[in-house]
Amino acid sequence: MQDEDAKDLLRRMLDAAIAAADPAAVLAGHLPEKPSGRCIVVGAGKSAAAMALAVERAWPDVDLSGVVVTRYGHAVPTERITVREAAHPVPDEAGQRAAAEILQTVQKAGPDDLVLALISGGGSALMTLPVPPLTLTEKMQVNRLLLASGLTIEDMNRVRRRLSLVKGGGLARAAAPARLVTLAISDVPGDDPAAIASGPTVPDPTAGENLAHLVARLGPNLPETARDILLRPATPQPDFIPDYRMIATPQMSLEAAAGVARAAGVTPLLLGDALEGEAAQLGIAMAGIARSVAAHGTPVRAPAVLLSGGETTVTIGETKPGRGGRNTEFLLALAMALNGHPGIHALAADTDGIDGTEDAAGALIGPDTLAKAHNAGLNPRDYLDDHDSYSLFDGVGALIRTGPTLTNVNDFRAVLVL
Repeated sequence: MQDEDAKDLLRRMLDAAIAAADPAAVLAGHLPEKPSGRCIVVGAGKSAAAMALAVERAWPDVDLSGVVVTRYGHAVPTERITVREAAHPVPDEAGQRAAAEILQTVQKAGPDDLVLALISGGGSALMTLPVPPLTLTEKMQVNRLLLASGLTIEDMNRVRRRLSLVKGGGLARAAAPARLVTLAISDVPGDDPAAIASGPTVPDPTAGENLAHLVARLGPNLPETARDILLRPATPQPDFIPDYRMIATPQMSLEAAAGVARAAGVTPLLLGDALEGEAAQLGIAMAGIARSVAAHGTPVRAPAVLLSGGETTVTIGETKPGRGGRNTEFLLALAMALNGHPGIHALAADTDGIDGTEDAAGALIGPDTLAKAHNAGLNPRDYLDDHDSYSLFDGVGALIRTGPTLTNVNDFRAVLVL
């Protein structure tokens, strides 16, 4: 297989992974029975607008209304469900207004109505309604600290739920006594409903936990109001059993990519949909596995592709970071560890089309990536140390730009060993 063929195969696997999570293709089969009264649709996330459109198309004869909020640039035209846009990953006033509108909308639901909640990754920042007296400005500061903290997504969500009126089951409590059904696209390791958009329609499993250790991790720049809320005993909340339906998950997308690999005569090895840790360290570890495949045929014989999902982290130190996301940082560390090893190519991308805050989903590497960087006057070590992987891959023409995919099943990584 030539280099261009390898790149094409990797890209087709990414496309299959994204297609497997397309609301237009998967949502209708998970809808509940049609309600006898109204159907009030609410939601938040990078896929919220696309999911709302899928509901409209599936239920042309149902009395639909409602409001969803998605990221700027992720809206699609709808007829009966209002779509709002807001900022991600740091919330803004538009997200706060949308959250208040969503809360007010579900509070109008009656016992004969169905509240259909459409939840996907990114919903935590997009639907932000701070617990008083925490202000939006203070909440924005908390989000920035979380993004730079290196905390796992589980720990981030512990903080987010405690500081929100809608997360941790807040939206579900506001919707009572209406029937509530949640349709979700998972972007978190383990598909935990309490972690997807910080669980607005499920009980908070960590409501009674002491969060002092997380307050300490976030450091002295944590706003005092947020510190007080996180440290005080949580108010007990009524428990409930949610009707929660996963319509797309990272594992489903990995399996779709595996099917593309098999059709090309390449053996897929699924390493899991919940890989976490520092992006650069995972890149080094994945390089070791790929070398073992190439040299010893273990844990699988070449030609093979190592597939994985999940959400890594990038811990930012004291220096101002460059441009980059966790997927390009993973790839740069992987390329450096492989050091031009022949016959190994890789792709890593965020399935929502945006790696971090840049305009690329991720990038591709091959045996010639480091040589191209050096020929362009780019020192890979410097770019990795500066968390500036985007700039390096932009300089060698290796970025993948999909635009917003209108779905989100977290990161997709494929390491192809020929």
